[in-house]
Amino acid sequence: RPGAACPPPARRVMVAARALLFWALVYSYCGVCACIAGLRLLWSIGRRPGETFRWVVRENPPACLNDPSLGTHCYVRIKDSGLRFHYVAAGERGKPLMLLLHGFPEFWYSWRHQLREFKSEYRVVALDLRGYGETDAPPHKENYKLDCLIADIKDILESLGYNKCVLVGHDWGGMIAWLVAICYPEMVTKLIVVNFPHPSVFTEYILRHPSQLIKSGYYFFFQMPWFPEFMFTLNDFKVLKSLFTSQATGIGRKGCRLTAEDIEAYLYVFSQPGALTGPINHYRTLFSCLPLQHHEVIMPTLLLWGERDAFMEVEMAEITRIYVKNHFRLTILSEASHWLQQDQPDIVNKLIWTFLKEETKRKRE
Repeated sequence: RPGAACPPPARRVMVAARALLFWALVYSYCGVCACIAGLRLLWSIGRRPGETFRWVVRENPPACLNDPSLGTHCYVRIKDSGLRFHYVAAGERGKPLMLLLHGFPEFWYSWRHQLREFKSEYRVVALDLRGYGETDAPPHKENYKLDCLIADIKDILESLGYNKCVLVGHDWGGMIAWLVAICYPEMVTKLIVVNFPHPSVFTEYILRHPSQLIKSGYYFFFQMPWFPEFMFTLNDFKVLKSLFTSQATGIGRKGCRLTAEDIEAYLYVFSQPGALTGPINHYRTLFSCLPLQHHEVIMPTLLLWGERDAFMEVEMAEITRIYVKNHFRLTILSEASHWLQQDQPDIVNKLIWTFLKEETKRKRE
């Protein structure tokens, strides 16, 4: 800044040392995760060499992706970025907008239960985020910085003809939803986040709790070029299928297990050549954006959390309360997994309805 005093040499050295330590941690853990992935690759080759490198590209989408009860497939091109975004919309135009942001590795279809449920009173839009599905995927990782992802949501909202919405996000989409609510509070009437804490809680908690650092190992693994995408393709996308179906990370026994057709929907989207690079690029720019500012959220907020989340520790949910300077409701579901809106859709939908009606009643009073 012109006229500002330069920091003293000791302070500059301290800042440089902290930066060096930070990036040493990032790349060291990245190397550890890469070694573990390499060992798994060698184990797979040793057990079933013929199956390890099998990768089937699904040429035709399963019928569930064109189910008319889910809504209409639409596209919008953003003027500033020039990117074309794909979304599925249900409910009449002119109704209040409910915008749904998916996580990783998901796409608009993860909101199928909510598209059907809320279209009676909302214009429900389930978006394919930048780089996902039928939305354009810029080739360079710099195009996936948080500032770009936040601007996408603002631009899409305006392109849809709205100036405000009920914003709903899950996992990485939850991270984006928090940041949009912070940067553009006038655009978010109510915030609903599923299984992702306030970003400041996440970045502080992960540095103080090694258990969460381990659970978030994929954030570090994804810093590598091409290798993460390659690992996902092994054994015909076994990792992708396991995320949703295994006992450790998948949807619980009491939940709505994905059908074979649901799994094929995910495989159809992510088996296309280059389809994984855009989604993983979201993570490749994250560490260059840290530390995040400690901003508060000023609109009514609902945080839903599956206690059996294999990737996010539940303790972060309660800490999030201190960053919401408005009505805050937290509900933790004991038998639910990370994939909460697919795992327990009836309960999730009921909780969202209660929150929305409760806030409407509160305003009237």
